[in-house]
Amino acid sequence: MDAERRKLIRSLFFPVIFVIAIWLVKFLEVILDTSFATYGMYPMQWKGLPGILTMPLIHADWKHLFANSIPLFILAAFLFYSYREIAWRILILIYLLSGLWVWFLGTEGSLHIGSSGVVYGLAAFLFTSGIIRRDTRLMAITLLVAFLYGGLVWGIFPQLFPRERISWEGHLMGLLAGTILAVYFRKVGPQRPRFDWEDEEEDEEDISSNI
Repeated sequence: MDAERRKLIRSLFFPVIFVIAIWLVKFLEVILDTSFATYGMYPMQWKGLPGILTMPLIHADWKHLFANSIPLFILAAFLFYSYREIAWRILILIYLLSGLWVWFLGTEGSLHIGSSGVVYGLAAFLFTSGIIRRDTRLMAITLLVAFLYGGLVWGIFPQLFPRERISWEGHLMGLLAGTILAVYFRKVGPQRPRFDWEDEEEDEEDISSNI
């Protein structure tokens, strides 16, 4: 097995585990004939604090679960494949920050469940990071993310979906978390390769400045 194939398999390991986990939670609800929604996020309420950890694992119904599973798997796989050095830190921070910010800034009295905040965070990180790093390989992933999930941005405008119960605060906080982390970690992880002619240009500039 060549190195590239091993890298691909490793990058799929955690996304598969994550998706299996959220599906097991839903199956457990069905088996127990109950709903775990009460363990979701309640902004500005002490009982909502555990929701920082549990919110992404709980989904309202099968449609909600399926809608989040595919982008979650694909985006997490992109993250672990392209940013292996910092992937765990990015995922954990998106997971925690998006939930924490919803707790602080979400509408009081509302209930938030679902992993869409993590999905938005991953999409924002991959898109912003690819632009900042200016690496053609990462830019290809950035364009693919924009093509597949560019419509996600509309999920932060609740007025566009008046009949849908959408956690737009979760979407927005995930988007902000991913963008901020892309800027913060811009010098960590894969970088755009430097070419010899760039170093030559810098040497010429240094010589000119010393004349």
